[in-house]
Amino acid sequence: MHYKNGIELLELCRVHDMHIHEIALKNECINSALEQDDIKEKMLEHFHIMATSIKRGLDEKERNIKGFMIGGEAKKLKKYHENHRSVCGETMSKAISYALSVMEVNVSMGRIVACPTAGSCGVLPAVLLSVKEKFDLDEEDMIKGLFTSGAVGSIIGKNASLSGAEGGCQAEVGSASAMAAAAVVEILGGTPKQALHGSAIALKNLMGLICDPVAGLVEAPCAKRNAIGTSNAMIAAEMALAGIKSIIPFDEVVVAMGKVGRMLPVALRETSEGGIATTPTGLRLKKKIFGQDKKR
Repeated sequence: MHYKNGIELLELCRVHDMHIHEIALKNECINSALEQDDIKEKMLEHFHIMATSIKRGLDEKERNIKGFMIGGEAKKLKKYHENHRSVCGETMSKAISYALSVMEVNVSMGRIVACPTAGSCGVLPAVLLSVKEKFDLDEEDMIKGLFTSGAVGSIIGKNASLSGAEGGCQAEVGSASAMAAAAVVEILGGTPKQALHGSAIALKNLMGLICDPVAGLVEAPCAKRNAIGTSNAMIAAEMALAGIKSIIPFDEVVVAMGKVGRMLPVALRETSEGGIATTPTGLRLKKKIFGQDKKR
C-alpha cells in the first residue's frame, strides 16, 4: 500500500478497487501496526477537536478567543450571514466563519488540529464541517475525508513541502486547501481521479502565495488566508465533481509548487522580512506588540 505520488496512489486505487481513504487507512495500519478500528477512533477524535475549535470561536459565551491582532472576526461574519443576504451564499459564508474561528482559537493558545500546520489549521475543519452540515453527512464520512486529505498531504510533503518557512504560504494554506478539496470530492461520491484533480486545481490557485506574517505571528494575514483557502477548496471540489479536470496533473503541480517555493526569496518565506510584514502598519504593529521595533 506504499505510494510516493499521485500516480502510484491512483494505481493502488485501481488495482484494489478502493477509494483514496481506504488505501490511506490500510497504509496507516501497516505503518502503525494498529487495527483499523483503533486508527479510525483516533481520527474521529481529531475531527471532534476540529469541530470543538470551530464552536469555541463562535460561542458568544467564550471570551478571550483572540490574539494580538485578531479575534472576534468569526462571530462578526456569523452574525452577518445570519442577518443579511450573503454575497457568497450561506454555505460558503459559514465555512469562512469556521476557518476564522479555528484560527482565533489557535492564536489564543486553544486546542486545534494542525492539519497540515498550525498556520493553516482553519481550512480543513471549516470545509469538512460546513459540507457535513450542508449535506447532512455523518461522522463516518468525516473520517473518510480526513484519511483522503491525509493521503494528499503526505504526497505533497514528500514531493514538495508543507512548511511556510520552506515554501511560502502556498505550502501551508495551499496544501491545506488541496487536502480539503480532495476530501470533499471523495465524501460526495467523486472518484479518486476527480479527488486529485480537485487537489491540483486548489493548489494551482494558490501557487506563489508568500508567507509574510506581521510581527512574526501567525495571525495576519494568516487567518484571512485560511478563509481564502477554505473558499478555494470548495470551488476546486465543485469543479472536480462536475468533471472538470486540471490541465496539469496533480503530481506535476506538486513538484512545481516545491520549485516555486525554493525560488521564493527568503524574505518571503515566514521570516517577516517582506510582504505586508514590512509595510508601515505591519512594522507599527510589531513595535506595539513587542515594545520595540526589532531589526529586520
